[in-house]
Amino acid sequence: MYTTFIYDVDGTLINTELAILSSLQKMLKIDYDRDFGQHELLFALGIPGTYALRQLGIHEMSIPMAEARWNYFTKDFSSSIEVFNGINDLMNIAQESEITQGIVTSRTSEEFINDFVPFGLTSYLTHIVVADDTERHKPNPDPLLKFLEISGADPSTSIYIGDTIYDYECARDAGVDFGLALWGCKNPEQIPAKYKFETPFDIIKLLNQVKV
Repeated sequence: MYTTFIYDVDGTLINTELAILSSLQKMLKIDYDRDFGQHELLFALGIPGTYALRQLGIHEMSIPMAEARWNYFTKDFSSSIEVFNGINDLMNIAQESEITQGIVTSRTSEEFINDFVPFGLTSYLTHIVVADDTERHKPNPDPLLKFLEISGADPSTSIYIGDTIYDYECARDAGVDFGLALWGCKNPEQIPAKYKFETPFDIIKLLNQVKV
């Protein structure tokens, strides 16, 4: 059986897509006079903001300010952020079943505090790894390896649950099983996974499943 559930945040626990894309779109227009459709910015989901800004051609020295402005504009769309249906039930049942739960996210500590903590889910979590905790980020396995190190979790009885190819590659290279959160995934046919979960309630089924 799995004894540790490790979650991604965006697109897995909370729906932040509109806030992330709208705020990035607004920052690029106001600060750089560059117009993008949101579909053109989808690549920014699931990776650290600095990576996304580099791909957009923002000068390296300007990235800290651009990222700060992006975070600033996110507040304009904070009302669109919500916990996915079933996540509270999943985390509560997992806790009652004595499953260790934690997070590995590409969000910075500030972003995590601003956009995730207000939903009150941190009480379910024993360990959290944010972008500030490792030099290399997803899809590199270092964030997940960091989680295993600080939590003492056994990779053979742990599962990482996320919604992007970056999450899959991180789990694969860390030697951890991967479950794909279909409710937040944009291209499920392109992402390998040991499990593909239609809803958070499907993850609960793992609680009574013998791992093979």
